[in-house]
Parts: sequence; structure tokens; C-alpha cells
Amino acid sequence: MLKEWFPNVDWAIMWEATWETLYMTGVAVVATFILGIILGLLLFLTSKGNMWENKAVYAVTAAFVNIFRSIPFIILIVLLIPFTNVIVGTIIGENAALPALIIGAAPFYARMVEIALREIDKGVIEAAKSMGANISTIITKVLLKESMPALVSGITVTAIALVGYTAMAGVIGAGGLGNLAYLDGFQRSRNDVTLAATIIILIIVFIIQITGDLITNKIDKR
Repeated sequence: MLKEWFPNVDWAIMWEATWETLYMTGVAVVATFILGIILGLLLFLTSKGNMWENKAVYAVTAAFVNIFRSIPFIILIVLLIPFTNVIVGTIIGENAALPALIIGAAPFYARMVEIALREIDKGVIEAAKSMGANISTIITKVLLKESMPALVSGITVTAIALVGYTAMAGVIGAGGLGNLAYLDGFQRSRNDVTLAATIIILIIVFIIQITGDLITNKIDKR
């Protein structure tokens, strides 16, 4: 059946490309989650009226976030080629895509983190302060705990965006399903290869969305 519908697809190569996409997405999501939370906390805590209020730090962090989340991803990949070559030692393959994926997604997610933190009732934070909680306790037990459903929902959206980013990265030889769809599908006029890669990408996106929704609903106590 598959051979009839997808006569030009080499499934061994397709599964290898799928693994490359999952690898790039997985590593980038973990790094984005960590860096995004750090940047988001820094934006929130150093903003006006908060515990670490500092105009200079906030301005620098906000500028970094705004600049890198505004650059189209395909342009960001090209701009980061010298940096990627220094860090990874190559500009080809799935590892070469990781710096651009992380730098492109972390600022985007950081803004989501900041928004989630701003939605926390300030009375909860003040109550924790009045009970003598230190800054680390407030961050872990109040800020992150109260905003966790929004953080998970945000990283779900970001993970789906990263799947799309990996497809764009494939156009310049980063590997994965995007690379296969472009080189073996589009350039060789094999529409079945492009279609098969697209279907697998859609399945990955659906799984990420369903998983994210399930986790969000489970931890949301409201």
C-alpha cells in the first residue's frame, strides 16, 4: 500500500530524517525551556516595581530578546554561520542547526514566561515575602509553581514552532525532514517524498500539542 502511494520514498532514509528532526527539536526544546525561563525571570524581576528592579539590566535583556525574536529564522541561520562554525565545528548537519534553533526560540519563549509571571496575583508574592521567604523560595515555590500551566502551554507552542524551524534549517543542509523534503522531494520533483515528510511533521506536531495539553490540564488546579 505504502509503495503504491509513495513509490519514490526510501523509508529507511525517511526514518533517519525523522530521528534527526526529533533530535534537533528535543535538544532545542530543553535548552529553550531553561534559557527562556532564565531570561523571562530576569525580565520580570528587573522590571519596574519588582524585587530586582534595575532599568539597565532590564533594558539590555529586553533589547536582546526583542532583537533575536524579531529576526526571521532563515536569516538568523545565515547570520549565525560563523558563530555556529566556531561552536560546533561545522555548518552542516543536525548539530549545526542547534545554535540557531535555540537562539531563535529562547527569546520568543522568554516573552511568554514574562507574560505568565505578570499574571500571578501580586498578593501571593507579597504573602510569601511577609512570611520571610527568600528570593530563591519565591522564585521556585511561588513564581514558577503558580505560572507552570502557562509555562507548559508556552513551551508547547514553542516546540511546535521549533519543528517548523527544523524544516527551514533543512533547506541549508541541517538534515531532518525539511532537508529530505527539499533535496529529495522538491528538487527532484518527487512529490510523494515531500508529502510523506509533511505528513510525518504533522504527526509530530499533533503529538506535541496533545501531550502539552494533557500536561497543562493535569497541573492546572484552577
